[in-house]
Amino acid sequence: MNSTDLRYPIGQYEPQPFSESLLAERLADIQFLPGLLEKAIENLDAHQLNTPYREGGWTVKQVVHHVADSHMNALSRLKFTLTEDNPTIMGYDEGAWAQTAEYEQLPINVSLTMIHTIHAKLYCLFSNVKGAGWERTYIHSHSKKQFNLWYLLGMYAWHGKHHAAHISSLRERMGW
Repeated sequence: MNSTDLRYPIGQYEPQPFSESLLAERLADIQFLPGLLEKAIENLDAHQLNTPYREGGWTVKQVVHHVADSHMNALSRLKFTLTEDNPTIMGYDEGAWAQTAEYEQLPINVSLTMIHTIHAKLYCLFSNVKGAGWERTYIHSHSKKQFNLWYLLGMYAWHGKHHAAHISSLRERMGW
């Protein structure tokens, strides 16, 4: 883990060229993220769940709810890209989403259940992309940039580990 920048405990996402070995690794990351997150939050009490992972950062609870929302968006992006020709997908204001009522009022098991479901679907869909399918593209509404499915898989494989590491590194620093 990179402890010098608490925002990026595993470093920032860096796109890599396609390879079968990297595909297998990324699919495993998608498949096993729900368990990784459950392990990261295991036995945390209410006070710990409401502790920010860094000064000015989200609480552990907000991080878990964010992963569910973000990966729900990933699933939509994947399905649009699989079924439409170069769709424009909607971005969202993740900071504003983190301020909505359910982030405060609902227990994290609601989002963990979503993460299990979403990742089962992501794993199934990504596992069935073959060959040139990885080059299917979408346009992001905020950046106006075009991305392909290989990028999407890599980004969300990294994203899940990134947020699990926020929680794990907080636990380590706090001695939980």
